[in-house]
Amino acid sequence: NILPILVLIAVAFTNYDQQHMPPSALFTWVGLRNFKNLFTTSATITFGYSFTKVLVWTLEWAVLATFTTYILGILLAKFINDKKTKCPKLWRTLFIIAIAVPQFVTLLLVRNFFGDNGIVNTICANIGVTDFLKNIGLVNKSLSYIPFLTNPGWAKFMIVMINIWVGVPYQMLIATGVLMNIPEDQIESARIDGASSFQIFRKITMPYMLFVTGPALITDFVKNINNFNVIYLLTQDVFVTSNQALANSNAKEVDLLVTWLFRLTNEYYNYKMASVIGICVFVICAAFTLVTFTRTIKGDKEDEFR
Repeated sequence: NILPILVLIAVAFTNYDQQHMPPSALFTWVGLRNFKNLFTTSATITFGYSFTKVLVWTLEWAVLATFTTYILGILLAKFINDKKTKCPKLWRTLFIIAIAVPQFVTLLLVRNFFGDNGIVNTICANIGVTDFLKNIGLVNKSLSYIPFLTNPGWAKFMIVMINIWVGVPYQMLIATGVLMNIPEDQIESARIDGASSFQIFRKITMPYMLFVTGPALITDFVKNINNFNVIYLLTQDVFVTSNQALANSNAKEVDLLVTWLFRLTNEYYNYKMASVIGICVFVICAAFTLVTFTRTIKGDKEDEFR
């Protein structure tokens, strides 16, 4: 655990890239030059612009991916466990199957489904959805397909939607276990006092869920900052940026910091800048985790909740 981190930190202070790669060429120490380049935007260096764009999308993605799956997972668990729901075991099994299938297989298949020439575009064209979206201005009229994964706006929207489909069943299982432990007398007392279903959910269910799953929610947020699979597998070899400033830094509109780091390392051998970005990711995740965990465990939250 320690050695890779030390190597990462050390490489960030060198000029180790494709032009300085042993044994044909040696790399040397350059001090803080790489850190300066990461926050610099000029005619020749666009890392500052790219870093800002990618960081903003990374944080937006982490918030959307975490809270959409969390809230929808709770609602789905409540729906399945409701006494009025028929065949709850069947519904629960169907959603669990989505977890059983390896994620990389699911994402690669979905990427093909939503491709420019995929089956979803064929269906949308046949039933008139594509023409309708053109008429309301959501799709360029020059296109004969919906750019689900090739347009920046559409791609970000689809990534969030597909992540909901992939992530909600897992959150449903967690929420099911927690919901079964909510004291029934609290809910019955609330009903006797005239509370509606929404009031019970807002005043009893959600506070209890947040109290129990708070640490897991923090962990999920940090995990989504580094959620490599969903972004990379859905957009690799499909999405091509038209933003020249991003392209100069080997970044894309849909990249997270971690996928940008991977591309810099694996495709462009720019180890020095990838190491600097890796340090930034570590600092962001560590700072968020320390602050939120400290606030979560501060004081006697259990007595306060009860």
